[in-house]
Amino acid sequence: MYRLPVRSLQRPLLRSMGTTANKQSLTIGLIPGDGIGVEVIPAAKEAILALGSDVPRPEFVDLVAGFECFTRHGTALPDETVRVLEEECDCAIFGAVSSPSRKVVGYSSPIVDLRKRLDLYANVRPVTSVATDPNQKPDVDLVVVRENTECLYVKQEELKYTENGKEARATRLITERASRRIGQMAFDIAKGRPRKHVTIIHKSNVLSVTDGLFRETVREIPTLAQFTGKYDDVEIAEQIVDSAVYRYLFREPQIYDVMVAPNLYGDILSDAAAALVGSLGLVPSVNAGDKFIMGEPVHGSAPDILGLNIANPLASIRSAALMLRFLGYVKGADRIDRAVDDVVREGVVLTPDLGGKGKTTEVVEAVLKKI
Repeated sequence: MYRLPVRSLQRPLLRSMGTTANKQSLTIGLIPGDGIGVEVIPAAKEAILALGSDVPRPEFVDLVAGFECFTRHGTALPDETVRVLEEECDCAIFGAVSSPSRKVVGYSSPIVDLRKRLDLYANVRPVTSVATDPNQKPDVDLVVVRENTECLYVKQEELKYTENGKEARATRLITERASRRIGQMAFDIAKGRPRKHVTIIHKSNVLSVTDGLFRETVREIPTLAQFTGKYDDVEIAEQIVDSAVYRYLFREPQIYDVMVAPNLYGDILSDAAAALVGSLGLVPSVNAGDKFIMGEPVHGSAPDILGLNIANPLASIRSAALMLRFLGYVKGADRIDRAVDDVVREGVVLTPDLGGKGKTTEVVEAVLKKI
């Protein structure tokens, strides 16, 4: 049985992109993707619709992307999907992708490509304790801020055949520009939180050029002329990534507030964070840029449970709330978050990943009643 501590009900405003309050409607792209995405993205839609006047009139546009799209149409991310997002939508919610673990000629991960094409340079994942189960870590309240466009995810790889056999190489790209803007995002988020603390995650003791550039660029942000005095109240720390994993996952996750990391480290750390709070089905995220934002539940496509009506919809619903919060619709986001918190705290209707026997549709109905 899961119970929420009072601490998890505290949801400090993250970095608002500024409300579109003058708009009469809010156009939201829905991209279910693969697997259980088709089951949980409708839950996010229903949660937004339940808000009534707390958001402009929502208008939804159904769009396609994913491996199934690739098998049918020869592309995992149709140009039309990108065009509609750029020209017609104010924001979007992405479900999940079943990217193969082997190389498939012509296939490229649509979520990775979408982040680049829309310049969604920040992946922001709040992780908050949701259980008093003794097997879970209590009092966790942190945000992982992950650079979304560089590192090894530039996907510049090659395979060569040598006299010693196959040789694979990959390019790791770290730029000052990308490191500075993700660092600024992290500082802005930390400034709006009670603890006001940023930890830079890196491996510059080995990767002194690439991680060294990331570390140095983020550290110098408060000293830049354009930020004079802005971040004086934000404390800065840094930690080697392997040491961070040890302290973060096994020892003292409570010490962290905002963690900022290059793409690969941030991806691994934020997924692993689900172990701290009970389930991937609870962890939301947003992919944020300066001009667009896209909610995305952290969990995968889980094809093994597709059609069983047991997928946890809460990460998708929370991602919708986080997206609205970034857009400035704080009241609506708070209503959704409180509803989810109440459902989990009561523990009456929960999906199997949280120890319950509830169905996806039953959990959605319970949340909608609370909203």
